[in-house]
Order: sequence, then structure tokens, then C-alpha cells
Amino acid sequence: MSRGFSRYANTMALGALAGALIAAPSARADELRIGFIAPMTGIFAQVGKDMVNGFQMYLDEHHGKLGGMDVKFIVEDNQGKPDAAVTKAKKLSLQDKVHMFIGGVLASTGYALAPVSTEMKTIYIASIPAADDLTQRQASKYPYFFRTGWSSSQPNQPYGQWACDQGYKKIVAIAADYAFGYEQVGGFQKAFEDCGGKIIQKIWPPLGTKDFGPYIPTIKADADAVFSMMVGPMSLQFPKQLRASGYKKPILGGGTSYDEFALPFMGDEVVGDVSALQYSAALETPKNEAFVKSYRSKYGKVPSYFSESNYTTAQLIDEVIKKAGGKWPGSEKFIEMASAEKIDAVRGPVSFEDRNPVQNIYIKKVEKKKMFGYDKAELWNTVIKTYPHVSQYWTYGKEKFLQQPVYSRDFPPCKYCE
Repeated sequence: MSRGFSRYANTMALGALAGALIAAPSARADELRIGFIAPMTGIFAQVGKDMVNGFQMYLDEHHGKLGGMDVKFIVEDNQGKPDAAVTKAKKLSLQDKVHMFIGGVLASTGYALAPVSTEMKTIYIASIPAADDLTQRQASKYPYFFRTGWSSSQPNQPYGQWACDQGYKKIVAIAADYAFGYEQVGGFQKAFEDCGGKIIQKIWPPLGTKDFGPYIPTIKADADAVFSMMVGPMSLQFPKQLRASGYKKPILGGGTSYDEFALPFMGDEVVGDVSALQYSAALETPKNEAFVKSYRSKYGKVPSYFSESNYTTAQLIDEVIKKAGGKWPGSEKFIEMASAEKIDAVRGPVSFEDRNPVQNIYIKKVEKKKMFGYDKAELWNTVIKTYPHVSQYWTYGKEKFLQQPVYSRDFPPCKYCE
């Protein structure tokens, strides 16, 4: 009986192994397998579509190849949820045998996916998740992590300096209540207060807030301006409701508050509002004009930073594989080669320090005008100042910067709040 059971068990094990082999995808040596994790459904679905479109457009322009290798591009929907992203990343690594996975949106998703890359020894390129500490204090824990977008506080440190230079003295910060919001506010606050400004109030509406009615009346009247950091549908609702309440003072928006994914759905109430980021579709360079026209022709809309960041991600991979002789160099070597790259990207020149971009940061004002030969006047993020070659450490220097805690709900402390 035991012999029969043993024979049965062996037969079942062999059958399971055969089934697994049949289910496993064939992996060609000349094929680059890329997993792409994005919210294709849920409240961030439009963002996810912009992400995929940017990467796909670069692929299409290069006939489905990067660096000479045929690309197998596998898109997985995580619905904007970090736990779903982890499940998809493990599936991509174990089942699809990808060389790398790309994407995610929220900073919390970046923090969730980085440990998976370490566990699976699979490269994770964060084209969007901006979680500061992944390329700062925690960088050594995640050797397979690489960022092509920006760290959360990176654009807001020069932005805080800019606000100070404009003569603003007191500002109220209102931002989505999660890691990205804390890091965006933190970078702005640190730089603004270092040059003499004061953040006199911090307001934290929950992520996904639809009605800002309970928060707007609490904004301190003696502030010179509001600094807002909203994501997804929040970006549309906040300025609309704030202006409808009669608020006339300037709104300084975080990077995602006035991005091109949101601008087409906004009205004239946002004209004059300012934001900061490493990309603007209104950047007046031949490279960006060609990108905007090509993207708009292909997808029927102006590209957002979510589009450009993933287009540039594809460009980086293309350059690295090309220099590797059209072959996969291995994960460690890929990270080493990518770190040494200098890209002439759509957004401008990009190099890397500690696996995070060093790049231009643009201060942008929303204007209604005609651009690039289009007949209709539309909302555009006109670049009004450029801070060149901005690193995640701003002007503080790496050593000094890393001595402080990661920007959070409590750091920097709100020492001017009452």
C-alpha cells in the first residue's frame, strides 16, 4: 500500500512539474521581458493609461525593440493599491520571468515594491513612485531599485526657495494625508523656512477626498498663499472649490496638482496658479514640441509627466541595452550602467546620483494660450523659471541632507503653527 501510494505520489509530482513547465512562458535569449505595473482601473486609471502610453510610444517608435532586443511588454493592473502591486510584481518575477518590472503610482506603492525587488533579485524601475527614502537612507536595502522620475521633495526644495524669492512670508500647506504629501510639503517647508519664510498651518485631508468644504474655512486668513499637493481627482476638486469659496490669494501647487493629466479637465479658475516639476508639456524645445505633437496625434491628448517619465524610462533602457551589445547584461551590471548614463531626455538633460535623477526643475504658471501651432487656446504650464541640475539633496549636500530625518507628517516640525 505504501509502495502504491509512493508511486502515486511520484506520478502526481511529475504531473505537477510537467504542468508547471507547460504553463511557464518560453524565454528567448534575445527577448527582453519587461513587466509594467499601473492602475488601469480605479480612481487612478487615467494616470495608468498615460504611463502605459508613454512607454508604448517609445517602443512603437523603435519597432518593438530596446537596444536591439525584442521586447515582451506585460502590463498588469494594480488598481492603485500597494498590496495588489506586490502580488503582480511577484507574478511577473516568478511566472513571467521578467528582467525588470516598472511602474506603480503612489509613494506607498514604491515603498511596497522595493522589498519585492530585493527578495526576487529583479530590477524595479520606479518611473513614478517618488518615495524619498528609497534613494536616500534606505537605498542600501534595495540594490535592484532605480528611479527615473523624481523623489518627492526634489522639485519642492527649489520651489520653496522660489516662493521665498517672490516675497511670500507666510504660507498654509494643505496636502493629501500620506507619504507623498508629507515629503512634498516637507521639501517645500524646509527650503522656504531656511530662507526666512514661515509655514503657519498644515492641513491633511485624506487621500481620495472629494469634498474640501470642511477644510477650506479653516485656512488661516493671514497667509500670503496656499501650498497645495493633490493627486488624482483631488487635483480637480481642490482649486475649483477653493476659488468658489471666494479665496483670491495665490495657490502654489505641488507637482501633481496641475499636471497635464488634470489640466484638460480644469477651468479658468486655475489660470495664474503655479506649480513645480521636472517636466512641462509647454517646454519650448524642439525635442519636447516633437514629443507633444507625436503623442497628441497618437493618443488625442497632450502628454502628462506620467507619459514623459515612462517614455524616458524606455529611452534609458534602450541606451543601456545598446551599450551592452544588444544583450541583457545581468541585473547588477544593468544598474551599474544605468547609473552612469546621461540622457538627452524630452524633459531636458538627465544624469543620475544614487540611482535618482539629477535634472532641471521647472517653475510653471498655468496660462491659457495657443502653443505649437494648435489653433485653439488651451491651458498650458508655461515655464517661468528653470533650476538646472537639481539633485535630491538640493543645495544641502548629501552628507548634511541625510543627517536629518526623512520628511514626514512631523518633520520639519510646524514651529510657526498656532
